[in-house]
Amino acid sequence: MGWIPVHEDVKVNVFKNIMYALKILFKADKPFIIWLIISQCAYIVFDLFFQSVLFLKVLLGIIEGNQSFSYYVKALLAFFAIGILNELISVFSDYSGLVAQKRVFKAVNNMIFEKAAEVDISCYEDPEFYDKYQRATEILTGGYFIAFGYNFAAVIGSIVALVSVIGIVLSIDKAYLIFLLPCAFVFVVELFKSKLVYQRDLKMTTNNRVKAYAQRTLFLKDYSKDIRTSNVFSVIKRRFDRAVESNVIILKSYGIKLFIYSMVSSILAEFIPIVGTYAFAGYQFIVTKTLAVSGFSVVLSSINSVSETSERIANAFSELSAVALYFQNLHDFFDYESKVKPGKRKAEEFESIEFKNVYFKYPGAENYSLQNLNLKIEKGQTAAIVGVNGAGKTTFVKLLLRFYDVTEGEILYNGINIKEFEPESLRSRFATVFQDCKNFALSVNENVICRNCSNEDKAVAEKALRQSGAWDKVSSMPDGADTVLTREFDENGAGLSGGESQKVAIARMFARDFDIALLDEPSSALDPIAEYKMYENLIEATKNKTVVYISHRLSSAVLSDKIFVLGGGTVLESGSHSELMADGGEYAKMFEVQASSYKKEGDTIEEE
Repeated sequence: MGWIPVHEDVKVNVFKNIMYALKILFKADKPFIIWLIISQCAYIVFDLFFQSVLFLKVLLGIIEGNQSFSYYVKALLAFFAIGILNELISVFSDYSGLVAQKRVFKAVNNMIFEKAAEVDISCYEDPEFYDKYQRATEILTGGYFIAFGYNFAAVIGSIVALVSVIGIVLSIDKAYLIFLLPCAFVFVVELFKSKLVYQRDLKMTTNNRVKAYAQRTLFLKDYSKDIRTSNVFSVIKRRFDRAVESNVIILKSYGIKLFIYSMVSSILAEFIPIVGTYAFAGYQFIVTKTLAVSGFSVVLSSINSVSETSERIANAFSELSAVALYFQNLHDFFDYESKVKPGKRKAEEFESIEFKNVYFKYPGAENYSLQNLNLKIEKGQTAAIVGVNGAGKTTFVKLLLRFYDVTEGEILYNGINIKEFEPESLRSRFATVFQDCKNFALSVNENVICRNCSNEDKAVAEKALRQSGAWDKVSSMPDGADTVLTREFDENGAGLSGGESQKVAIARMFARDFDIALLDEPSSALDPIAEYKMYENLIEATKNKTVVYISHRLSSAVLSDKIFVLGGGTVLESGSHSELMADGGEYAKMFEVQASSYKKEGDTIEEE
């Protein structure tokens, strides 16, 4: 009964996921679920058993003369004490529960963040991964963890109350069990109902991701100018509307089935137990005279408690089952195994990097991005990887940093296949600046040093910012290098232009201790003067170090010892600037075209 098919070829074990959810909750915060169970048991048992049934039974027993007044007083004091204890538990649980919720949210969020940070880069180019990631984060953003805790505790508390009440009823006449048995089948109905809810929500995941993208895009500064100066807003809005309309269709397709399951659940949990018990109790009281007034009253009160308890169990179990199915998403996300398997070696000081007969094809792509690529870079060299857009330059960087593994061939670090190294150890040898580098909503110092900064760190950051050419701009900000980038979280924050933002990212490289500087289009947002100064400072800062430029702009190539010209995913030619110019090949043609464009720009400026 525990296995539920959510697709034709996928099955999810509800009870296994309930246990998995409990495991995660206990790992995040043990007191949270324990106090929830205690508080729910105290509240439900007191409300539906002690107050509604047991106290009535004692009171009616005294009225009929079966018990003394002193017994009544003792019972009353006992009920009062239990009521006070219930209130104390409730107040303490409400307070501790709020605190525990924050701890649970923090702990599980950190678990998701840590997993997201270690998955393959390729995952971020895979829509299926984004669906899994979104469904995993919905565990927190949708409140599923808290809902699971409360519903699990409610099921436990309701079962305790139900067993207690049924015990009272069966002490009067065991025949009532016939009318109470249908309550047990409510769990089965609710289990399959939760399957439909999960299937429905699973089908809406992609639509919800489209909605979230549209909402996020309209609120982000990065897109504000383009949205206001083009018709793209109407296109995004249409996609948003289609996603909503698609969700409405999905909701309607499941509406009738869910209604039928709800009706069957109500019949089993309420109609049969109440009508059957009322009829049988009336028969015993009126016809056979085998049921006293006290017994009749207790049975009627008990069956109302049974009905209410069954309904609570049904609702809580339905929610619990549905939420437990969502934990399959979290389980799948946490169980993801990286395709880039880490090695065990620590990367030692850099001596050489070599690509040997490297072929690479992106997942799902038909054509190779690199094919039979061969090149070698030695310690202390300044190398340039140049070529037009689409030549394979960025793919070269991704493979070198082992964001992907080669399809064929091998990449050697100091003569050893890079698959044998720990990725973090290998990457720590590189100081990398990407073309699409990002700065974060942190202070400039923290963006450069990448940790909470001491005064010594701030001095290092200042030197790096001076070297990258960003210091003049940063020093003019309200709080200098302690200014937070963007005003999203700080009204005194500051924004940066594309060029200034790239300079801050370059400063991050200058602040590091590295063996190899790896610069992927590092000056794409810089003007020619800023680019020249940046290269001048880079040459000074990287004496006796290895530098690799990846660019389609050839200003960096002139400074390089060795130039590799890529085209069609392979090396077309290689050599020094003078050698390649003398050969008159592809590099010479590219250089002449770019040089003429710079000359035209200079002539225009002089004319103005």
